[in-house]
Amino acid sequence: MNATRREFLQQTGAMAAGAATFSVARAANANGRLTVGIIGPGGMGSHHLNQLGRNPRVDIAYVCDVDANRLAAAQKNVEKLKGAVPKAVSDMRRVFEDKSVDAVFIATPDHWHAPATLLACDAGKHVYVEKPASHNLREGRLMIEAARRNKCVVQMGTQTRSAAGIREAMELLHGGAIGDILVAKAWNSQRRGTIGKTQPGTPPAHLDFDSWLGPVPVVPFRSNMLPGIWRWWHDFGTGDMGNDGVHDLDVARWGLGVQTHPSRICAMGGKYFFDDDMQWPDTQNVLFEYAPDAKGRTRQLIFEMRIWSPYVLEGHENGCAYYGTKGHMLLGKANGWKLYEGNKVVKEGPGGPDLPGHHADFFDCIASGARPRADIEIGHLSSSLCHLGNIAIRTGRMLRFDPKTEQIVGDAESNKLVGRTYREHWATPKGA
Repeated sequence: MNATRREFLQQTGAMAAGAATFSVARAANANGRLTVGIIGPGGMGSHHLNQLGRNPRVDIAYVCDVDANRLAAAQKNVEKLKGAVPKAVSDMRRVFEDKSVDAVFIATPDHWHAPATLLACDAGKHVYVEKPASHNLREGRLMIEAARRNKCVVQMGTQTRSAAGIREAMELLHGGAIGDILVAKAWNSQRRGTIGKTQPGTPPAHLDFDSWLGPVPVVPFRSNMLPGIWRWWHDFGTGDMGNDGVHDLDVARWGLGVQTHPSRICAMGGKYFFDDDMQWPDTQNVLFEYAPDAKGRTRQLIFEMRIWSPYVLEGHENGCAYYGTKGHMLLGKANGWKLYEGNKVVKEGPGGPDLPGHHADFFDCIASGARPRADIEIGHLSSSLCHLGNIAIRTGRMLRFDPKTEQIVGDAESNKLVGRTYREHWATPKGA
């Protein structure tokens, strides 16, 4: 087996060596089924609920949400799908303290991803956490440490990692189909809507807003904060780079074959189109440079984002391009990929994310002790691209980043954004 083939297998989950050292903290119950809780069953969480509700490997014991309306709807949906009524709780600690629960699905806003994952791992639960893995770079490192410390399987929700067609494309790239890949580009081009402008107001009666805030310092409620709109606010989300862009960045980084952080980051962008309360950019161009590899090759990853232009680029609304010394490949999340020699297509294949397959990989790894295809360490590297790109935009500076210490070098102001400020709260991450 050549080196590139071996690297591909290691990165995409066929990790026999890892299975020998990654022991299982909890396995399925006596009947071979897993007992799970769903935290945040609205939005993407509802898609997980619908998939899990039809999965014979799974018993759904809990649904958890601080929105009473969403909680009631989720409980009713599980009953319809499973024929059994799950416990409905507003405090996730009730899920973690139940020893019968094997795993949790965390589909909360970004600011809760790491706090909930850390609590779950320390309670002995396996975790499927939505993307981006963290709200900031420091949290991602804490998540890796918690997963390894507690011997938990932690999978990030970048479900394209489980798509058979995309995995075939990655194997070709890592097998040398286009030579040495020096540059990869990811783009996110689509038309979002405005979130408008509002003034502070009173939360609706069905929402426990203080619990929704969690460890974030208290800010006033606004009607354009949630549901879903939280991703456009600095305190709660990571912008569209961390929302949709992380999928494309993850696949771009995967194909580029880099398994570390970049060492230099520069960016330009801002709000060029929307005149509203959105705090994150609607336009971004970010350039990541990786230190020379064992061959002495420096590699580059480019990210383009325009969430006001509904025009496809290279045939894909969201996509990736890989440029090698012998050819190139174009790949779209939905429309598949094409491999080129010169300007001629020599091979192509399907695309499309695979949510059921991503669930299956998570459950298989709980049973086997292997690390999943989107293991938290992989998720951290890809999520950190979003965080570093956003820091570069917010500060307007080129960043020099130390991949080993995970610190921005020579810029104390920018380095403060590697972490965040928390309030005193039972979910405040230890060591953040």
